[in-house]
Amino acid sequence: MSISKQPSPASSAHQQAVDERRLSEAAGVFALLADSTRLHLLWLLAQEEADVGTLSERCAASRTGVSQHLAKLRLAGLVDTRREGRHVVYRLTDGHLRRLVIEALSHADHRVTGAAAHD
Repeated sequence: MSISKQPSPASSAHQQAVDERRLSEAAGVFALLADSTRLHLLWLLAQEEADVGTLSERCAASRTGVSQHLAKLRLAGLVDTRREGRHVVYRLTDGHLRRLVIEALSHADHRVTGAAAHD
């Protein structure tokens, strides 16, 4: 017996036919997520907006390195900035990215801890 699982409304809200352009765009996002420092920065930004100094402290990386990673993420359109006084504050550009980062790290948590998989 075959059971067909229907996509939830949230997961199918933007569902389009898969084509080369969408596959390429998604692959580019995953390529940026493949670096552990960038992934850590995105996870931190999924929690709250932050400036370079705060991010470098929280991910134990140099300000220069964090700035370079943020520049790549900004160029790719994954993070955005706003000025707050003399500081530049970084934030994720959308909820899809936030959920993707959180889900990737939740998946990793299951793999590391051996917790049972679930939907």
